[in-house]
Amino acid sequence: MNELLILGVIIAVVVIFFNREWIKNRFFPDQQKNYTIDDRFNSDKREREKEIDRLLSKMGKNGVNDLSEKDRKRLDELSKM
Repeated sequence: MNELLILGVIIAVVVIFFNREWIKNRFFPDQQKNYTIDDRFNSDKREREKEIDRLLSKMGKNGVNDLSEKDRKRLDELSKM
């Protein structure tokens, strides 16, 4: 009886080992795959706001002249969205 139990445990371990990716994806899905369109929109909006805040804080220290040409163009693009 003990031999059957040990054999069963070994078989279970081997099956789990070779199916670990399926088990991981089935029971612990990637969070980003579950995003809705609204979640993606809100995430993108937060990222744009962070970039705008970074550019505005850089501009706030020494004025508009402190921004490079690239930063000015990016701020202009972000303000139009």
